[in-house]
Amino acid sequence: MRSIRIHASRVYDVMIGEGLLQESGRILRDLLPASQAAIVSDDRVFSFYGEQLKRSLEDTGFLTHCFIFPHGEASKNLTVYGQLLNFLSEKKLTRSDCIIALGGGVTGDLAGFAAATFLRGIDYVQVPTSLLAAVDSSVGGKTAVDLPGGKNQAGAFCQPAAVLFDPAVLRTLPIEEYRAGAAEVIKYAVLGNSDFFGSLEQTPIAGQLEDAVSVCVSMKRDLVEKDEYDRGDRMLLNFGHTLGHAAELISGYTLLHGEAVAMGMAHVTRAAERRGICEKGSAARLVRLLKQYELPTEIPYPAELLSAAVLSDKKRSGSTVRLIVPERIGQTVILPVSANEFPGWISGGYEGGLS
Repeated sequence: MRSIRIHASRVYDVMIGEGLLQESGRILRDLLPASQAAIVSDDRVFSFYGEQLKRSLEDTGFLTHCFIFPHGEASKNLTVYGQLLNFLSEKKLTRSDCIIALGGGVTGDLAGFAAATFLRGIDYVQVPTSLLAAVDSSVGGKTAVDLPGGKNQAGAFCQPAAVLFDPAVLRTLPIEEYRAGAAEVIKYAVLGNSDFFGSLEQTPIAGQLEDAVSVCVSMKRDLVEKDEYDRGDRMLLNFGHTLGHAAELISGYTLLHGEAVAMGMAHVTRAAERRGICEKGSAARLVRLLKQYELPTEIPYPAELLSAAVLSDKKRSGSTVRLIVPERIGQTVILPVSANEFPGWISGGYEGGLS
């Protein structure tokens, strides 16, 4: 087993290793004072791993409850969040008890936000079951639900008590979800690790899974420890997300998050290269790697629609959008772009040139 320690407002470990799911009860019994645990999971993930996790917890003395919701981004809303809070209240969880998020990014965000706000905060543990959650969303303490006006617009920073990732759970991950997670792995390589990008060009993620997860988590650890509340360097993790979130919103969340991020990364890299900010050839190299995982590299929405969606996003600051722009593979910068200039940036990122 590998363990990566995160020193944030709460110190915790991200544990990576085969067999962690069945050992979770023992690990959490040693870690937490809780007598009750509420497993939060979607219907699809729970059907694979819910009973196994429940048995592990009950075998070590936890009184365990299960909150199961319909899978998909559409469930990450205030209605389901409210249902979860009522469930926790009905089961009489106390501040010394815990929530366990068993699932991907949607589950982690929903369960984490409930943990941040129920009784003004109780412990929660992330048990990611998707590649995307393992390398990114389970670490760092961002929790949220979506509002009609945009993604993740109601949320809180709340660090987990632990993250337990058992790579065996990826065996049941749908291929499209695996590809979506690959987009986040590639994101880390572009934003700050050119050697890692080169290794991804040579060896598939599946062939270096634990190494790839460890590299991504370690990179995120470094950014979170420097900037836990996302006011500085941690914004680099939003590479591809500004346009990606806009595309998700326009699609009615029919796009997977990783698919949208892949589109956003390719789009902003092409635009930066055409403006002379990014090293020539970077966009082609990125697109080639994304296509190895059959990820989309072109946003199918017109510039004016994208621009309107971006300017409603929470990442906007006043009349400025903070774009994460690559200068080359392995180096990115935070670039403030005025609302007036932004449509030009979007127009410059389409495959065929100006839209």
